[in-house]
Amino acid sequence: METKRGLFNFGKKPTPDFRISDDVERAKRNGKPLVSLESALITHGVPWPENLTIARTMEEAVKHNGAFPATIAVQEGQLRVGLSSSQLESLAESRDPHKLSLRDLGAAVARKWSGGTTVSATLFAAERAGIKVLATGGIGGVHRAPAFDISADLLQLRKSPLVVVCSGAKAILALPATFEVLETLGIPVIGYQTDEFPAFYSAQSRLKVPLRAETPQEVAEIARAHWKLTLSTSILVVVPPPTESAMPRERMEALVAQALQQAEAEGVRGSALTPYLLAKVNELSGGESLKANLALLRNNAAVAAQIAAQIPEGLQEWRYI
Repeated sequence: METKRGLFNFGKKPTPDFRISDDVERAKRNGKPLVSLESALITHGVPWPENLTIARTMEEAVKHNGAFPATIAVQEGQLRVGLSSSQLESLAESRDPHKLSLRDLGAAVARKWSGGTTVSATLFAAERAGIKVLATGGIGGVHRAPAFDISADLLQLRKSPLVVVCSGAKAILALPATFEVLETLGIPVIGYQTDEFPAFYSAQSRLKVPLRAETPQEVAEIARAHWKLTLSTSILVVVPPPTESAMPRERMEALVAQALQQAEAEGVRGSALTPYLLAKVNELSGGESLKANLALLRNNAAVAAQIAAQIPEGLQEWRYI
């Protein structure tokens, strides 16, 4: 089946604007399952040098569980699917990198920017590279204040047919509102060995998920049926943080409330708000939240690889048109 080609001429020869690494192309040719990894968590979610450590750890977790990692980022105006070790290190060490959502990709290419891609931008690139699974920490969602501040992640989840493995939405967000928007957009939410929508650092949110799956194969079966019906949305697989590193929900709520107060006092808004709040919560928790974040990122990468290995080879190349 022929697919429509966009500005970057996806699926044909590499272009100056869009690059799939040789290693990722080789893995595809060899029938290896692929897992895409977003990179805003490297540039804006985790501080140096832990960001490089977790980036490499996630890639290793994907490989250890039978798949091949494709970290996605923009470097010097090129949207890249798959980074070499040196490119990953350069991204992690970069000073003042851009945080690139879907809306920013055109400007990033035109102005030769470098930066980390959010879930929305990573979904966009992964879909056009023929990758069916994405792993991250937490998706963006509806902010607590102002309530009209809604992440582009939610809208792109409505458009890109991938399995997205995460630990719910970031704890700094309005989780009930985010959960309702997911339902409104028709995005299936599957609790992986859980009945609750995780609250990122915490396993509990008091929000009951509509579906539960115990194994990667169950998730893959739902994904196959969903996409065979030509439904074009992502499937959100929510995984609780590992028990040994999860934080109590009440403690996290108190820390988030304090961080939000400080953000308001300092006038932090827009795209700067999420990185500010994550850093502030880590500071207030004495580094406890960072430990939880690193543990759930590693675990989510492993689960994503296990799911990718269960998706039939034909669906790895399947695209909704």
